[in-house]
Amino acid sequence: MNSPNQDEDDVPVKDPIKYGELVILGYNGSLPTGDRGRRKSHFALYRRAKANGVKPSTVHILTTPQDSKAVNSRGQHSISFTLSRNQTVVVEYCHDNNTDMFQIGRSTESPIDFVVTDTSGGGKEGEDPSVAPSTISRFACRVVCERSPPYTARIYAAGFDSSKNIFLGEKATKWKNPDGHMDGLTTNGVLVMHPDGFPEDSRQGLWREISVCGDVYALRETRSGPTRGTLAEGESSALRDGSLVDLCGATLLWRTGEGLLRAPTIRHLEALRQELNAARPQCPVGLSTLAFPSLPRSHSLEERQPWVYLTCGHVHGRHDWGQRSEGQEAPRDGDGSSLARRECPLCRSVGPYVPLWLGCEPAVYVDAGAPTHALVPCGHVCSERTVRYWAETPLPHGTHAFRPVCPFCSSALGTPGWTRLIFQGPID
Repeated sequence: MNSPNQDEDDVPVKDPIKYGELVILGYNGSLPTGDRGRRKSHFALYRRAKANGVKPSTVHILTTPQDSKAVNSRGQHSISFTLSRNQTVVVEYCHDNNTDMFQIGRSTESPIDFVVTDTSGGGKEGEDPSVAPSTISRFACRVVCERSPPYTARIYAAGFDSSKNIFLGEKATKWKNPDGHMDGLTTNGVLVMHPDGFPEDSRQGLWREISVCGDVYALRETRSGPTRGTLAEGESSALRDGSLVDLCGATLLWRTGEGLLRAPTIRHLEALRQELNAARPQCPVGLSTLAFPSLPRSHSLEERQPWVYLTCGHVHGRHDWGQRSEGQEAPRDGDGSSLARRECPLCRSVGPYVPLWLGCEPAVYVDAGAPTHALVPCGHVCSERTVRYWAETPLPHGTHAFRPVCPFCSSALGTPGWTRLIFQGPID
């Protein structure tokens, strides 16, 4: 239950306090290859049996590599800021009995609690991660949770490596604050967006960048630009229910322990699926009864799978009626569905015709409403409030762009990004 890289005496305890969960957007409940060990689609943070947090203590100003080596060999956590060949500032950290620390990054080394790899646009893990270099840092960020109520979780850029060190070299963006303490940014940055009123009355906040010491700044001109943004006065790195954390290659959703208690569960989503299938929706062309596959969904199409014309929202079974002869057919999606334009036999509107899939990741739902709407163009089905929220929430994309994506598969959404589903009931 606790973090995978615990100390030997950090054994699971009965009914541990749950600080919250980090969920990678785009995987619809589990990684395509399955959730295994520290590599999974979501990571629950529990209060450890023994605190492992650290806090700043002694500051050293070093002038020779030998001095730096001597400090780093003391076995304590430290952050090194290299100012020049002849000057390095090392901030030592000491044990903090009041906090637990959890580290996130691409590395599979033991200091990382939650291994995160790049999310592809279609929500499928790359078969060979070496084909495209990852933009996620090996030691991307750390979350520090207070062990006492209200169990506040704060995020910091960068994580400590196997030598218990965070190293910011000469070329890294770093500075000395007016109060004298050093701070800096990681190469591609850790961006955070705190919504207001999530999930009941959600309003998107501004995207900000988090520093190594947990201060909040406006965004740089580009993702890895050399100059930091202005300090966001009065803003905090404390995560709220619904906060989004972007690691430049994957976006994580933070749900608090309290927020998860109010969120729908897989059992609830399964009940909604059975209720939808019990209404016996029919294909207006083939007059066959349609049914959504059981949760969690398989990765292959089923014979009675519902399909939808995205332009109008009319739901059908899979058929060949209304194919357009003009123009080239669009490339097929990973599940074999064609995004070619098709004509709806009920209303004659023309547009993409895709299979429908139920959204299986409860954490991204903003309510427990009926699955009445689908995201466009991927066809993931969830409640109206959920599709509206994600269609209005732009996520970082590339070096300085933003765009809304489907939280279940990471496909870029169109405009308006969703459609209302129109089912035909049984004729009998």
